[in-house]
Amino acid sequence: MKVSRCVLFGVAVTIVHSRPGVKRALNDATILNYALTLEHLEATFYQQGLQNYTHEDFLNAGFPDPFYSNLGKVASDEQNHVEFLTSALTAAGAMPVAQCTYSFPATDIRGFVSLANVLEGVGVSAYLGAAASIANKTYLTAAGSILTVEARHNAYLRAALGQVPFAQPFDTPLDFNEVYTVASPFITSCPSTNSQLPVKAFPSLTMVPSGNVMNGSTATLVPGPGFNSTSNSNLSAAFVTITGPVWAPLKPIGNGQFIVTIPAGVEGQSYIVLTNSMSDVSDDNIVAGPAIVEVELM
Repeated sequence: MKVSRCVLFGVAVTIVHSRPGVKRALNDATILNYALTLEHLEATFYQQGLQNYTHEDFLNAGFPDPFYSNLGKVASDEQNHVEFLTSALTAAGAMPVAQCTYSFPATDIRGFVSLANVLEGVGVSAYLGAAASIANKTYLTAAGSILTVEARHNAYLRAALGQVPFAQPFDTPLDFNEVYTVASPFITSCPSTNSQLPVKAFPSLTMVPSGNVMNGSTATLVPGPGFNSTSNSNLSAAFVTITGPVWAPLKPIGNGQFIVTIPAGVEGQSYIVLTNSMSDVSDDNIVAGPAIVEVELM
């Protein structure tokens, strides 16, 4: 089915977040610029990475053909997403956000592929979190067509890293602020002409060790700047899932840090937050996170 850009973006779309107690109305231009912000990040990430490493570098790092050429196709897809959203915003009479300046922590090829995998997983969660509440069917179709491609990218990269491509029966939706919290550390600065999106970043949350974990294992959670351990003394840890929070045992160890036990029912790329609620997870009660964690299948 071919979607007309004039039809798709000439209407106002209202998004209401699906979690209890959290409602947010955004017009179509704001939603599209939110998506474009993430697509700029992904497209730049691949552009820089493929400039830094050669075909031979990938072969030497253990990624045989046709991985390098397929990665180039992934990069092309992300650039096409940027161009599509930019054109759609322009056609709707809105100002598209421009590319920002970014800093990515990958310092070798395996780190680059691992981060690509994480970013594609976040992309799936971002589109899913918005699509779940989109009322306009035409807009939902367009968002869904990008979502499915991001999911294919993610599955391909997971397989290349030796992970189960489809680690869980349901992908995880993330709210706008949760996605921005994950993405903002990669953004160094943006042009002053970019419109200010109505999103905020929660204090960051880091899990140590940062590698893969298993159900029943323990790890340390380290909140970042902005987290107040004194005013947030009665906290819970929750993994965000489509079927509701999966609560995780949390033990304070001082210095604002915590030991968490990875609960059953969480698999693959997952997201953990600190919250001062034991009933739900929302913008109103998240105090740090999400942290991204890969839970291995037992």
